[in-house]
Amino acid sequence: MNRIKEVLDRKGIKQIWLANQLGKSYNMVHSYSQNKRQPSIEDLYKIAEILNVDIKELLVSNKPKQD
Repeated sequence: MNRIKEVLDRKGIKQIWLANQLGKSYNMVHSYSQNKRQPSIEDLYKIAEILNVDIKELLVSNKPKQD
């Protein structure tokens, strides 16, 4: 699972802009944002670089939160 949509919303960036920056179709980026499809590790790194965030911000942790 990824948090691409959350990061885009937080930064006020449109999916179409990200698609253009990545060289991917809007439909592909929309699929990533809706978690219908997951980007490759390489694309995830590119997305993090484009959005200027740590790659960890784009991922949902697989560990439960500790209180």
